Amino acid sequence: MTDTYVFEAKESGERIDALLARSIDGLTRSQAVKLLESGAVTLRCAPLKKNYRAAAGEVFVVEIPQKEDTEPQPEDIPLDIVYEDDDLIVVNKPRGMVVHPAPGHDSGTLVNALLYHCGDKLSAIGGEKRPGIVHRIDKDTSGLILSAKNDYAHRFLSAQLADHSLARIYEAVVVGRLRDDAGTVRAAIGRHPVDRKRMAVTQNGTEAVTHYEVIARYNGYTHIRCMLETGRTHQIRVHMSHIGHPLLGDMVYGSRHAEKGLEGQCLHARQLRFIHPKTDEAMELSTDLPGYFLEVLKKLGPEIG
Repeated sequence: MTDTYVFEAKESGERIDALLARSIDGLTRSQAVKLLESGAVTLRCAPLKKNYRAAAGEVFVVEIPQKEDTEPQPEDIPLDIVYEDDDLIVVNKPRGMVVHPAPGHDSGTLVNALLYHCGDKLSAIGGEKRPGIVHRIDKDTSGLILSAKNDYAHRFLSAQLADHSLARIYEAVVVGRLRDDAGTVRAAIGRHPVDRKRMAVTQNGTEAVTHYEVIARYNGYTHIRCMLETGRTHQIRVHMSHIGHPLLGDMVYGSRHAEKGLEGQCLHARQLRFIHPKTDEAMELSTDLPGYFLEVLKKLGPEIG
């Protein structure tokens, strides 16, 4: 059994191994090279070499062998725990950590760490691959993520996620100077019509709403706060790119080159607000901006009006 991926080169000149690693989520460049060496990457049915340079508009087909499903194993990975009780745990996920096992990331994920820390005290609703996981954030997005320790808590929290009462507040740096101090992006999001590993604003997509406000402006960049009304895959990244202000460092929806030394979006899930499943208490949890984010703000120079 294999998984088939089809993607189109948007620009000319990029090596196919680099393009492949960037286009397929979770695939490393070394894995891309192995796929090319095995003949799994083709252009018009002809296998490509790793040093082939793509031309804009070329469409590539990749056949990736499926691995046998294996249950995630507990791993002793340090966790930055912001809050924990018998019903839930909130972790400040570092940038670069994948939330749950996926192709190319069989270990070292947040799920592996939670299994070690919590043992069998995680909700089973998410299945073997995603025990306890109520919501997700991207690999290169840092910040707060909420997990449930039992099925009742999971259902209770998921209901809040569905009715938008579970508030998720992010901070980000976007490219360009936002004119308005606050705004809302209402644009449906679905799979990209050509590159199925990306999301895009589409007419046939699912409703998506992102509210934003300016925290500070810099020369060529803006520090913003975003609140999700809905929770589509890559929502903030897609919406900000859609209005012409992609996230700094976003190699998928923004520039394809590192900016300010950052490869991966400058996006931090800073705050969560929800009702506790057992006590009915209103919970509000937050975390400081991480080091990489503060370093980016330093590089942007002085704030401007």
